[in-house]
Amino acid sequence: MQPMHGLNELREQGRMTWIEAERGWGAEPEDIVDALSSDGFEECKRETTTSRRDLRPAGGVWQGVNTGTGSVASAIWVNRPSRARAIVFVAIDGESFRDNALNRPEHDPYEDDGGES
Repeated sequence: MQPMHGLNELREQGRMTWIEAERGWGAEPEDIVDALSSDGFEECKRETTTSRRDLRPAGGVWQGVNTGTGSVASAIWVNRPSRARAIVFVAIDGESFRDNALNRPEHDPYEDDGGES
């Protein structure tokens, strides 16, 4: 996976925080989209869904392509009425962009999640 300077900057600023229980990021979707754009991804798809009575979008999806590398980025988000920030799931070339601690090679999800050891 290529370096994601925009996303890493959001994490450093505390504007994007990993939520282990959700296995996603707490963030403003537009911040994520802007970061992906600054990392060279050009928007090719954006949709929002409105299914709530207050007409506020329930969630959305964004996809972009880096024409220089051929990489594809996706962001899917779900707005939570009781929370200030949405849950955002980010993938680059089909690989989930997760917290660094969870991306390290020695990470064993069964051990960390209380499963088999």
